[in-house]
Amino acid sequence: MSVGTAFHPRTAPLNRKMEWREWSGYFAASVYADAPDIEYNAIREAAALIDVTPLFKYRVTGPDSMRLIDRIITRDATRLQIDQVYYACWCDDRGKVIDDGTITRLDETTYRWTAADPSLRWFRLNSRGLEVEIDEITEATAAVALQGPLSRDVLQDATDEDLTGLKYFRRRPSAVRGIPVDVTRTGYTGDLGYELWVDSDRAVELWDALMEAGRAYEIRPAGMLALDVVRVEAGLILLEADYTSSRHALIPEQAYSPFELGVLGTFTKFDKGEYVGRRALLAEQAAGGPARRLVGLAIDWDGIERLFAAQDLPPVLSPLTSGRATSTTWSPTLKKAIALASVEKEHAAAGTRLDVEWTVEARRGRAPATVVELPFFDPPRKRA
Repeated sequence: MSVGTAFHPRTAPLNRKMEWREWSGYFAASVYADAPDIEYNAIREAAALIDVTPLFKYRVTGPDSMRLIDRIITRDATRLQIDQVYYACWCDDRGKVIDDGTITRLDETTYRWTAADPSLRWFRLNSRGLEVEIDEITEATAAVALQGPLSRDVLQDATDEDLTGLKYFRRRPSAVRGIPVDVTRTGYTGDLGYELWVDSDRAVELWDALMEAGRAYEIRPAGMLALDVVRVEAGLILLEADYTSSRHALIPEQAYSPFELGVLGTFTKFDKGEYVGRRALLAEQAAGGPARRLVGLAIDWDGIERLFAAQDLPPVLSPLTSGRATSTTWSPTLKKAIALASVEKEHAAAGTRLDVEWTVEARRGRAPATVVELPFFDPPRKRA
């Protein structure tokens, strides 16, 4: 049975249509406004608040904390500096991705680690022989994403701090109207944005303070439907949509190597210490790499329109669908249908023309598409 997050006393009244989805045992608002486009526009043109508390969160401490992280993730944890954030994945011993998340180094021996799936047992299994403590802090720590081109203005007003020096994927302790928060320059929207980490018992106060500071900037709460669209535009993958955790894979084709998942392959290093899955990944690379690649697709709208017209129907593209084209959406900014897709490597080059199977009224058809570079949308302000 789902429960409300620490922000639920504020998000529930705002969700007037009671459109919720389940996220790791919590209620997550699908949409607050009459249509997700309103919330999408807030993310892309102003500022939006997104409750991301359901992320699994862990605190890793002790003299061997870095050794544990380096033993598990495919990135080089020895290079992670204090107040820096890593995006990384971790694999099983076959080199197949279990999950992906962020790791923030809080001090010399303390880290905050997020994950999409429960990971405490896996982390502890790999801590054998190390002097390290791993505690789950999911319920104790609430998290809200403040995203959009005006998010810095909102946060500066709320903290009375100059945040221009807080760089992309960096962290700074701060306070919002006297409420201690941990601020990271991160997010899941591909835009300028921040994530704020706060003790759960101060979550409602934080929400109120941010909404008050954001009133002059047309801030809005945003739900999962808008988040689905912006994360596809940003080329960001989602567990159980764009790939299956190797824990849940029923057949070999459902298990993915980091090198089949775009940036996760870029972040996978071999010039570091031994880690879970390294030998399997080295063997994969020696054999020429995996057979599949994650690509972006720009789908010809005329092709989709013809398939619907054949059934005397207006064209419809839902905010998110899944399949071989793993995540598909209409991009309001780019004015085109786009998709993340897993394709054979010989078809992965930008400019390759492909057909996407599309079903309308139980009739299968094909719409032309072109492979394009990811991300689809990458504004300079994201890193500025």
